[in-house]
Amino acid sequence: MEQLLLEWLKEYGYIVLFFWSILEGEAGLIMAGLLSHTGDMNYFLAIFVAGLGGFTGDQIYFLIGRYSKKYIKNFIKKHRSKFALAHLLLEKYGWPLIFMQRYMYGLRTIIPMSIGVTRYSIKKFAFINLISSWVWAAITISLSYYFGEEILTILKWAKEHWYYAIPLIVAFLAGLLKIVHNIQDNILDKEKRKRKKHKN
Repeated sequence: MEQLLLEWLKEYGYIVLFFWSILEGEAGLIMAGLLSHTGDMNYFLAIFVAGLGGFTGDQIYFLIGRYSKKYIKNFIKKHRSKFALAHLLLEKYGWPLIFMQRYMYGLRTIIPMSIGVTRYSIKKFAFINLISSWVWAAITISLSYYFGEEILTILKWAKEHWYYAIPLIVAFLAGLLKIVHNIQDNILDKEKRKRKKHKN
């Protein structure tokens, strides 16, 4: 996947980066940072385009939550616990959650939708979302740009020793997913206990 994305970025550059940032994010930004490191992309333009892509993606999810009531009702039924967590976090943190959600695995699409369901201002969300998107793009691309040689060395090793790399990646992702789920469950449990105490 990374090799295919790298080829697309080299051939179609910023167009691919924009749409990839709408759909997914980090993989495209890391590759853009590497291509900026090697001189195949402009560092500042890559950050600008990636930020716009991330902004567009979250605005779409927000608008789905705001205007597509039938779809969002069915979606909430399937992801009830995640929507509950998103609303708890919104109540607790307010607008900074728009910044935080980009780094919260499993909630990145849920949070903009859940905010859209509320009466949160579209203009305010769009402004914070735009700034957040450029900060997110700048951080990710800059790290990839700065550690370009190290990342390229690791990718080369992984390609040559794929029989080691694949199990390590799978184990890492499985462990990360378990940690994230445990954190989310703990937050929900704590909030439920707090609400029960207030009711009593």
